[in-house]
Amino acid sequence: MGAVSRGRSLLVGGSAFALVVLAAGFLWWPGGGKASRAYELAPESALPARVRAAPPTVREAYRFAMANREILSQIPCYCGCGAVHQNNYQCYIKAVNADGSFVFDDMSLG
Repeated sequence: MGAVSRGRSLLVGGSAFALVVLAAGFLWWPGGGKASRAYELAPESALPARVRAAPPTVREAYRFAMANREILSQIPCYCGCGAVHQNNYQCYIKAVNADGSFVFDDMSLG
């Protein structure tokens, strides 16, 4: 396995792990069993073709990132990018244009 493939595997695995930890934290948070929290996902139609061609879990991670910047911005990046990203949000989204459209980071595509 090459360094690029290994880095991509770490990115996808680390990002999936972060999402699972985040979801589990909200489920077991005090009172978590009494009230459910549903987090918004951006519509799949908002994804570019290259992301829509990815596996379902990867598409969902991008959709989550688009709709929940404030949450992912608080999670450190573990994608193996060599400190290119400052947080997990940047593993998916490079920038948001003035018109509200997203510039996607392709590293999470694997």
